Amino acid sequence: MNDKFFEELKEKIQIYFEEGGSHSFDHTQRVYNLALKISKGENADLDIVKTASLLHDIARLKQDNKEIECHAEHGAEMVREILEKTNFPKGKIEKVCYAIKSHRYSKGLKAETKEAEILQDADRLDALGAICIGRIFSYGGKKGRALYDSKIKPDVKYKSDAKTSLNHFYEKNLKIKPETFKTKKARKIAKGRYKFIEEFVKRFKLEWEGKE
Repeated sequence: MNDKFFEELKEKIQIYFEEGGSHSFDHTQRVYNLALKISKGENADLDIVKTASLLHDIARLKQDNKEIECHAEHGAEMVREILEKTNFPKGKIEKVCYAIKSHRYSKGLKAETKEAEILQDADRLDALGAICIGRIFSYGGKKGRALYDSKIKPDVKYKSDAKTSLNHFYEKNLKIKPETFKTKKARKIAKGRYKFIEEFVKRFKLEWEGKE
């Protein structure tokens, strides 16, 4: 598919995203850019990678509004209907839908295609690093969470409904280990981003206690 198709697709799907917030279209654009970066040398179909990246969170707002239970599963159904009305290759639609349906790593799904692995890696990379820190505190503010409370210990289980913003790092983001990424390039990027949030959390606690 040519660049015009993807630019028009970007415009068409803007209505499905919230203004601002941790899952605005800015997140989708970053995932799209990361997916292209880690696709190099992976022998992946870029039509599928690009399309799945742009559409992977199309039902996220519905989930946040509690209209649906899983944005990945519902999004895959929405995407099928959208793409069938375009000139996107019919034989690739199901592969796009599969990548979207399986991109939600927290559901414990294993990506079985190269394109699905790339989307899953790209989406998880945006949950590490500097932008991730901004997203967590922005989301925490929206939910009325405290920044930190030393009396509230992090849950040892993987979860995304932490009681404080700092606990969110322990309960979700710091559990996204670099070695769990599927592609070589994503693992390399993840190492730097993971180290960054580790250092941030350590410094945050030192400053909170007036030790730094």
